[in-house]
Amino acid sequence: RLVLPASKMRYNLLTTALKPTRRLCSVQVDVRDASKRRPELTEEYVSAHFESSDTDTLAEVTQSMTVFDDFVTPEEESTLFAEIEPQYKRLRYESSHWDDAIHGYREIERTAWSPPCEAILGRVRKLAFTPEVNQIQHVHCLDLLEDGHIKPHVDSVRFCGDTIAGLSLLSSSIMKLVHEKKPEKWVKIFLRRRSLYIMRGAARYDYTHEILANQHSIFRSTPVHKTRRISVICRNEPS
Repeated sequence: RLVLPASKMRYNLLTTALKPTRRLCSVQVDVRDASKRRPELTEEYVSAHFESSDTDTLAEVTQSMTVFDDFVTPEEESTLFAEIEPQYKRLRYESSHWDDAIHGYREIERTAWSPPCEAILGRVRKLAFTPEVNQIQHVHCLDLLEDGHIKPHVDSVRFCGDTIAGLSLLSSSIMKLVHEKKPEKWVKIFLRRRSLYIMRGAARYDYTHEILANQHSIFRSTPVHKTRRISVICRNEPS
């Protein structure tokens, strides 16, 4: 594999990011070892997960946003879904969120999990947070309809800290980050089904993030159709 030297990273990422391709490869990373908190920024990894407006934006976001494909197995996905779904059945889908950030959704928060689910979430927490970090014990579970979407927003710094870690269940989707002060700077991230993303630093604070509606859900010229999607999100306490 070719690992990009820092001096060549921006030029290579620009030629990769702006070249249309229909090949959406999957890059698997060994996430059982929590010491491997970041995949190597190879050309293969970057082109499989990121598309951007320019090299500087891409370099900034890839340093603060990480995606791990196949973080959970199909069986683990089914285990999480079986535990979450009964709570959702008691709720109706909503058309507007309290901060107007989400359309077509249901959401719950959970603190109690079965041992198999607790083990999965333990892997998420071990990878995303260092031991000294105070984690929010409530896990946010967001159910998004096929025609639902999440509008551009920055998670409130009053309610959560500098790291957001989310599992993508049931469907792939495209997340888009747009710089709050320079909207011409953007990055699309391909969140494959059963992947984990970890957002911190500049990606967390300087960019809005959204899940694109299907009519806009395109990655490197290829449509990515989102069906029903459940995200399971862990956060830390604000500092």
